[in-house]
Parts: sequence; structure tokens; C-alpha cells
Amino acid sequence: MEKLTGPKKIKTAVFISGRGSNLNNLIKFSKTLKSPIIIDLVVSNKKAKGLKYADQYQIKNKVLNYKNNKITEKKILLILEERKINFICLAGFMKILSIDFIKQFKGKIINIHPSYLPKYKGLNTSVRALNNNEKFSGCTVHYVSAKLDSGKIIMRKKVKIIKNESETSLDKKIIKEEHKLYPAAIMKIFN
Repeated sequence: MEKLTGPKKIKTAVFISGRGSNLNNLIKFSKTLKSPIIIDLVVSNKKAKGLKYADQYQIKNKVLNYKNNKITEKKILLILEERKINFICLAGFMKILSIDFIKQFKGKIINIHPSYLPKYKGLNTSVRALNNNEKFSGCTVHYVSAKLDSGKIIMRKKVKIIKNESETSLDKKIIKEEHKLYPAAIMKIFN
């Protein structure tokens, strides 16, 4: 009797630099039946806290020193090729990928950003939104392009800023929405 298996999942790498809450969320999502991806590799530019999730779920991980971007990216590309990775999710990865790297994975690298793009590209998005007395902030999943946080938007979600909102409380609300938005955006891409 033939064993029933679901559709073949897309081998995915997640790039991180920090605590890894989006990584953990994506791993859990990838283990569901409906998920079109399987996380096969975690890449970090430093000994990030989030690597504990790769260890916990026994996912191969690589920490690469970014002293020389060109050499490091060549190493990453070799590892991705070796593992037959077809899709990359950036989840708090604090390095900017080169145009050459992006070309190798054109249309196959996505990022989650903690603002309602096109507003507040780059860093310190919550502080900037609060300092400008915005009514809302949010999060965005977008394709990675040569220009920082400027690739085609896949999905985004607004987060209301309340009176006397702190950076911490706003960040917490945004991360909660990111955890829903990232899997939803991946589903949208592959369906």
C-alpha cells in the first residue's frame, strides 16, 4: 500500500540576528499541514538568542561572521545550494544583502518589517512613529529588493497607537501581529 504524503514543501532558510520570535513562529507554522514551506536551515550573522529554536527543533544552523560581506555571502550561497534551498525568509536579520545575492534568489527572498511600509523604513520604527504622533504603525511582509525595505509589498497590517503608548507596548502589539502576518503572507505567495 502506498504511503500518503502531503504536497512537497519548499525548502526554506530563515535568516536571523536576534531573539528569534518570528523564527520560532515560522518553525511552528512550517510544521502544520497547510504550510507550503519546510525550514531546513537557519542562518545568523552572530551568536543570536534565536538559534536556540534551531537547536530545539534540530534544524541545521550556521553562524557566519560578516567581516567581509562578499566572502560571507559566497559561503551562504554555497550552503544554500548544498541544501537545495529555494526560498529565504528574513526575520530580524540585521545585515543588508548585496544586489548580487538578491539576484541569485530574485523573487524568493521576503522580509518582515515592523512598520506599515512605505512609512518608516530602516531602524527604530516604533520610536519614529511615536515621535511623529502617528495614529497607527504596523508591520509589513515584502519582497527583498536592492533598496532597503522598498520591495513589492505582499501583505501589511495596521496597529493602532493609543494615547501614552510606549515603545515597549507598541513593539509588543506589532510583534503579535507579525506572528499572524508572516505565515499568512507565505500562504498568499504559494497559493
